[in-house]
Amino acid sequence: MSPKLHLQKLSVGTESIADLADWHAIKRAQTPDGLPRHVTRMWPKREAEVLDGGSIFWVIKGELACRQRIVRFEEVIGNDGIRRCAFVLDPELIRIVPTLKRPFQGWRYLKPEDAPMDLPKGRDAEEALPASMSAALAEIGIL
Repeated sequence: MSPKLHLQKLSVGTESIADLADWHAIKRAQTPDGLPRHVTRMWPKREAEVLDGGSIFWVIKGELACRQRIVRFEEVIGNDGIRRCAFVLDPELIRIVPTLKRPFQGWRYLKPEDAPMDLPKGRDAEEALPASMSAALAEIGIL
């Protein structure tokens, strides 16, 4: 059974999947139980659909590059008193078939049928192609 809904989000300031993994290793980017989290302003209105097996697909340098399963959402109150939403994530970063993505604000829903496929086992350890080459191959439909 496939998930009902995913999220997609720009990983601002991240140059690679390794950078994202390094960020998740920092204590302030983790929940008290040690899971990585991403804090955002808006709470998903379609929470139940996302928590039914959904992932967050990370956009890195203009392409969807990897995903993480969403474990739960938690309320976070900032020092400014504003309520925010923490996406609590499975620590495993799963490489996907790179897919070009234009910049956007915040996060967006992503239907399972529109989500890129995971890279096959064995290919997930390969070094990523340079972004320009990946973009050129995707434009002509090879990647």
